[in-house]
Amino acid sequence: MTSQPPRSAVRRRPQSCRWCGREVADSELGRRRQYCRQSCRQRAYEQRAQIKGTSVPQDSVVLTAEEAAELSDRVYQVRCAAEDMATALDEGADRTELLELCQALMQVARAADGWR
Repeated sequence: MTSQPPRSAVRRRPQSCRWCGREVADSELGRRRQYCRQSCRQRAYEQRAQIKGTSVPQDSVVLTAEEAAELSDRVYQVRCAAEDMATALDEGADRTELLELCQALMQVARAADGWR
């Protein structure tokens, strides 16, 4: 019989706030928190209450035209950085160049992840 590590010893992936996207502090007991602060929880409640009784599905994401364009730009930046990395690999780039490209890719990916 294989012994399982205690539940508290199992490292879980960091949870993001469902409202703002910040990392949520993990507690040892009970359910995982969904929001980083009470204010985020309140904003989420207000949004759910506002769309209640409308034809907008509850899990919809509504963006302004500006927000949609910004998100599209961030996705494009990630794609370009990934293509740069693939091209460098195909061309046999040295370790230093690959590390720089990898860092650039991680930077734009982190920026795209925090768009909320």
